[in-house]
Amino acid sequence: MKILVVEDEESILNLIATILERNGYEVIKARDGGEAYDIFLDETLDMVICDEMMPVMSGNDLVKAIREDNKSIPIIMVTAKGEFYDKEKSFELGVDDYMVKPINYDELLVRIKALARRAKIQTENIIKVGDTVLDNTYHTVTNDKLDLSISLTKTEFDILFKLLSYPEKVFSKWQLFNEFWGIDSDVDDDIVKVFISKIRKQIEPFKDIEIKTIMGVGYQGVRNAKEE
Repeated sequence: MKILVVEDEESILNLIATILERNGYEVIKARDGGEAYDIFLDETLDMVICDEMMPVMSGNDLVKAIREDNKSIPIIMVTAKGEFYDKEKSFELGVDDYMVKPINYDELLVRIKALARRAKIQTENIIKVGDTVLDNTYHTVTNDKLDLSISLTKTEFDILFKLLSYPEKVFSKWQLFNEFWGIDSDVDDDIVKVFISKIRKQIEPFKDIEIKTIMGVGYQGVRNAKEE
């Protein structure tokens, strides 16, 4: 799970980032709203935690800009502003949760998990769909009922796990390329098509899951059976 943390006080930024990373989250840091918005446009993010009083672009302005592009990404406002008016304004702009500094970091972790659960973001190392199990620790896809088991390369598995973690979301070729190879890679974005093709061939026996191509948009992970 990838979280963007936006905070202009470096000590607080580093503390939040350290706590989240120790609890298994991937963190991207930004020192102001302008930098954060550029990251938001370039990265595939799962959640945003931001301060309100920041240079370049305030937290509320950042929330407003993000909500114009993405209505569903969970956003937590962490700020010293504790008046009802301040909370009301941020909630009206689209934040999902609001914490007043100084915050309890154990409580922040609880709120992150709650928001992730409501947003149906995959936070565990295992996805189980019907009788098919994806294990992020070993990069395997198994179905004991069919006596099937395959091992994927890390990149192959990470792409499949990402797509199936968001079964209602379509990822563009560019989003996948940027996340798994990066814009500085010495290969072009056609590598995504190659990997999607390889993954499809390997998971074909597992009828519980598949990758669909949404013409003109990108790729979507599909769960064809009930997740347990």
